[in-house]
Amino acid sequence: MCGISGIWSIDGRGDALRARAAVIRDSIAHRGPDDAGEWEETTCGLVLGQRRLSILDLSPLGHQPMVSASGRYVVVFNGEIYNHLRIRAELPDVAFRGTSDTETLLAAIERWGLEGALSRFVGMFAIALWDREARTLQLVRDRLGIKPLYWGRTTRGDLLFGSELRALRTHPEFDTTIDREALTAYFETSCVPAPLSIHRAARKLEPGTILTFRAPQRDPQATRYWRVEDVAHDGLRDPLRDSEPEILERIEETLRDAVRLRLLSDVPLGAFLSGGIDSSLVVAIAQELSSAPLRTYSIGSTDAAYDESAFASEVARRLGTRHTALTVRDAEAREIVPQLASIYDEPFADSSQIPTFLVSRLARNDVTVALSGDGGDELFGGYNRYLWAPRLARVQSVPRAARRVAAAALELLPTSAWDSIHAHLSPPLPPVRLVGDKLHKGARVLRTGSIDEMYAALRRQWWPSPVLDVLTPDEAVHAGRTFDAAHALMLRDAAAYLPDDILTKVDRASMAVALEARVPILDHRVVELAWRVPMRMKIRDGKGKWALRELLAKRLPRDVFERPKTGFSVPVGAWLRGPLRDWAESLLDAKSLESAGLDARLVRARWQAHQEGAADAGLALWDVLAFAAWQREIERGVRAEARDPFARSSA
Repeated sequence: MCGISGIWSIDGRGDALRARAAVIRDSIAHRGPDDAGEWEETTCGLVLGQRRLSILDLSPLGHQPMVSASGRYVVVFNGEIYNHLRIRAELPDVAFRGTSDTETLLAAIERWGLEGALSRFVGMFAIALWDREARTLQLVRDRLGIKPLYWGRTTRGDLLFGSELRALRTHPEFDTTIDREALTAYFETSCVPAPLSIHRAARKLEPGTILTFRAPQRDPQATRYWRVEDVAHDGLRDPLRDSEPEILERIEETLRDAVRLRLLSDVPLGAFLSGGIDSSLVVAIAQELSSAPLRTYSIGSTDAAYDESAFASEVARRLGTRHTALTVRDAEAREIVPQLASIYDEPFADSSQIPTFLVSRLARNDVTVALSGDGGDELFGGYNRYLWAPRLARVQSVPRAARRVAAAALELLPTSAWDSIHAHLSPPLPPVRLVGDKLHKGARVLRTGSIDEMYAALRRQWWPSPVLDVLTPDEAVHAGRTFDAAHALMLRDAAAYLPDDILTKVDRASMAVALEARVPILDHRVVELAWRVPMRMKIRDGKGKWALRELLAKRLPRDVFERPKTGFSVPVGAWLRGPLRDWAESLLDAKSLESAGLDARLVRARWQAHQEGAADAGLALWDVLAFAAWQREIERGVRAEARDPFARSSA
């Protein structure tokens, strides 16, 4: 695990180029504090750099950049090849010098070529491979997009790449102009989706993609070696036809092997444990495979509506893990807010970024690797929108005029009024956060005419967009007629929401404190199997993740984990009316909003309504604030230094 970077200059050579490459490399030192390396191809102005977080083979034999045994290939590599020992068994004639998976990666490429090696890898990775014979640079991202990789060019044509956008920004000739299409997309999804980046001069490498460069100034050739869209179509065309017990056994065996591979480590390893189904199942399997109590970590809140730490502690007690739970006061959580723009390095507005960073910092006190339960919702039907999708799809058959009337009726009362009504009726109504916001979102769904429009309405916080001269990005994922409504939404989440939001959140939060997060449920073998599992084993009796629930019930009593889904969030709305009000007000002045190309009148009206209690616009305002805070960082000239926000907690 590490941070990788590089520069391919059109005419630079020697000391000046190496010095520039070192600045780029060290801008992401927080991703790899244990070692630093660089390698130069002196004949063409290429320098590869790496900052290392040592996980496998802690000796100098794991140092990068690494040259293959034949001398043909040079690689910098961020991530893990979990099955590298199995791959070594397929290469009995290779004399390996060390025990790192980087050396295995190079040997596999020499034997089978890049695409042949990738087809065998089980892992998460971002790779930069220089072929000295073919004179090509290839950038590669793992199948699901677990590890990030950005690339771009300077104003004069030098090629840059790095694990984070800050690496590219360190170059004085990198154009930091904001991409208006990316800004538009950001306000639709609360993150910047690949292949866009917030800067016009840079792009994110998409999951499952190889980019081949033959010269720094020439456009690359893109190859998709794996696509979740293809996996989804193939899976629905060829569903599993075994009995339910047989299918459950197959899921369990595949997930068990995924967890087993991710326990390989030469440094201390633990796991995040929220007490929910996904993390509890991953921890339960990991504990079964471990010879000693597994270290587990959870974050609690003093606000009971956002606190699941008691559930996590009970799961830990029953599984016999060595659990650490930290209750964070609101004031401590809010202290992180001004640091988020630097930690995430690009506008990013999923407010669960705060507890994700806090639990990562907590775990890093003891371990260097942590297992995470991410992916279960997207693969096994865990989100409420999947439960509602069939009904919403049927509603679209109702004449649009009638739906508009119903939508208008829902919008007659402000969100705050709906919240008050629900509070008075609960119980017997179940507790639901932001019920007014959900009803207003439902009103927008009623006005939609397709799955694409429905998905956008469910995801967006702003309607209309606050971006002036708004652009419309192309729709990247099309489910087609072979997909039912629930699977169509699951595919959109797996292809975009998962890599662009969830995995970005986990990567930046964990790597900010030099912690490697591993996600067993997103083993591509689990993903491919999940898309063959019948929907009845995902959603049943009004609940999602039926198959995972059944597997967990073999290990824990149902009353320990069967409860309404609450999510991993913080009370943003209340904070913006109270202790974060001054911070937010400093970012939302009309002149600053207008200079950023935002509709100041619309944003200020939303802010005022929120302050007066007419609506809870906390999540929508968080989108604007995350962008404004990031822009202020750029304007202040904050580049890529390692900073105090990345210091480990003593908690």
